[in-house]
Amino acid sequence: METEPYKEIDAIDDEIARLFRRRMEIAGGIAAAGRDDRPDEPARERATLARVSGAAGADARRDTRMLFNTIFALAKARRRAAEAGESPLVESIRSAAAARRPFPEQAVVACPGAEGSYAQQATSLMFPVPTILFFSGFESVFEAVEKGMCPYGILPIENSAAGSVAQVYDLMVKHRFHIVRSVAVKVDHVLLGRRGAKLENIREISSHPHAIAQCGAFLKAHPEIRVVPGVNTAVAARELAAGGPACRAVIASRPCAELYGLDVLAGGISDTAFNYTRFICISREMEITPDADRFSIMMSLPHRPGSLNGIISKFAAAGVNLTKLESRPIPGMDFEFRFTFEFESSPTNPDVLALLSELSMDPEIEGFTFLGAYA
Repeated sequence: METEPYKEIDAIDDEIARLFRRRMEIAGGIAAAGRDDRPDEPARERATLARVSGAAGADARRDTRMLFNTIFALAKARRRAAEAGESPLVESIRSAAAARRPFPEQAVVACPGAEGSYAQQATSLMFPVPTILFFSGFESVFEAVEKGMCPYGILPIENSAAGSVAQVYDLMVKHRFHIVRSVAVKVDHVLLGRRGAKLENIREISSHPHAIAQCGAFLKAHPEIRVVPGVNTAVAARELAAGGPACRAVIASRPCAELYGLDVLAGGISDTAFNYTRFICISREMEITPDADRFSIMMSLPHRPGSLNGIISKFAAAGVNLTKLESRPIPGMDFEFRFTFEFESSPTNPDVLALLSELSMDPEIEGFTFLGAYA
């Protein structure tokens, strides 16, 4: 049986809920009436915060400001929704999801690197019968998709040991695309050398910077070896096979040994056995398959206290599990960051669609970009 203090708390909670509902109804009514006698909103909010935080007293002032800032944000979101209706973004998501288009088994796919690369392995995992066109770099893959040369492209986005692929995140801002699929590939780095080469004679190793970062312990154990960053693991293997001294080696996948006629000089050289790279598949147009269960969005937030917390609280209120939050500095702007959010949800979840509609129409959020809903 509940004691009196808990009964009183329940009664207060019920009263708060009733008053909050009434406040939102009044705010919605003002928006629906299109009244032009509303006072300056920022000034009114400042005055309200000063009044209520003063009334709350020193011990509850900070919490009261946090509560009312949340109320203000919710009221503004309700007003925007009443004035503008559902956003064009949500209409596009609904349309793409309603098409129930399955992910294709056969397609022309832009892939960075060369045969034997981990990106090629990811492509073969996603597409049972792909036609792969290899490109020299990540930006070339974005451009091939954006210009319609290839309907799909494969890009690495993060590694369980080395973290996010910063170059891909930075390129996301420059190009028009949508994420339509994601897959994790087990990474098994080996050291490859020319036929007959010996590990003790190796003096130079080349590979992609991420592969190098994932083999730090092995490289530290061989300080006599100079490390030279390359553009791709498989490209480095192919170039070594085409010619080079016996003292040169590359870090690449095990299939590259057979593909390019190289010897495995050392196996299992990754820092951890649990080493996976996640790849995304991109397309120019929005495609949402029936098994889509993850969203990715990008945005810049106002440079003021609590702006990121306010966004995160909206995800929590929608019952959304954030699986990743990535921040990247915005070039040319001091201490300004662009955030990428990944979260789990169905593209038909009405709470998530309402949240996306709200975020995409919020004038305080700059550069909001819907990256995709995918499996």
